[in-house]
Amino acid sequence: MSRVIAIFNQKGGVGKTTTAMNMSGYFAILGKKTLLIDFDPQYNTTIGLGVIHEPSETIYHALLAGQQIDRVIKRTYLARLDVAPASQDLAGALIELIEVDDRELVLKKFIDTVRDQYDFIVIDLGPSVNLLTVNGLMAADEVVIPVQCEYYSLEGIQQLLDTVNLIKENLGHPLKISGALLTMYDKRERLSRDIAREIRKRFPYKVYDVEIPRSVALAESPRFQKPIMLYAPQSPGAVAYEELAKEIIRGDENQKEYVIPPKRDVFETISSHPYVEKSYEYEYGTYVPAVHVKKEEVKKEITNEEVPTDTKAPLVLMIHEEGNFKDFFDSLSPENK
Repeated sequence: MSRVIAIFNQKGGVGKTTTAMNMSGYFAILGKKTLLIDFDPQYNTTIGLGVIHEPSETIYHALLAGQQIDRVIKRTYLARLDVAPASQDLAGALIELIEVDDRELVLKKFIDTVRDQYDFIVIDLGPSVNLLTVNGLMAADEVVIPVQCEYYSLEGIQQLLDTVNLIKENLGHPLKISGALLTMYDKRERLSRDIAREIRKRFPYKVYDVEIPRSVALAESPRFQKPIMLYAPQSPGAVAYEELAKEIIRGDENQKEYVIPPKRDVFETISSHPYVEKSYEYEYGTYVPAVHVKKEEVKKEITNEEVPTDTKAPLVLMIHEEGNFKDFFDSLSPENK
């Protein structure tokens, strides 16, 4: 029986499509027969893999227009990787599905007809929470959550967990959170490392060992309509997605299932800002409150294109011997926040 994995996050731009494409590609390379379903009306997966199809041969037409399944599923240039492409027609399904019986199970019925042909079925979902999203989550056994290593990504995690919880409780579907995947990780940036550490500490489910780095090759590969292993197989992004695929294939022998905690307990200390209640040592000291300098009192007397040190705004006066980030951010004047 195949594993059906949805790639989902309610926030856009966190690497869902990149993850769906490259994780599926490595499943195939590692010997697993894989079907990748593009279930996003923006159909970036279809574009990024260069899938050639007739206008009437998309996942929309298979679900709502009576198209034969074997005409919708397309072979790719990777052995063992098939794709069910999408198009902008999929946006119309949001209206048409309203009148369909068991409208939240339409995609599941499609997958059930081909499930025994694949080891993995991966569903690339859009960032919106709508009937398409519900279909994708109801069709999946588990969900992988890409989380960008930036502050705004943290804000939506609790909403995402609430959505999954609603699917489990109200629709009776035993959807499992397979894990969170840290994306766009830059080990050179303190912020990226701090957020990754907080997610590993506080996320109530598994966080995958591998982090997907910021990579020019990952950004460029869709332009050439290739997954990363065919465009730049030695790049850090390719190595990371290979490790992710191996980690998922190994399964969840050591994965512990947790009950979703109350909303107030998830990211409680970082919901307003990841630096709250923290203090970090740097090679040159730690951040403390900056000296308040009223804008009208600052005389920018420029001599030889240099600004004298005593006239600079607070941002350049923030490194001292002790303190914490909370004081630092509280100390900034509104124009510098």
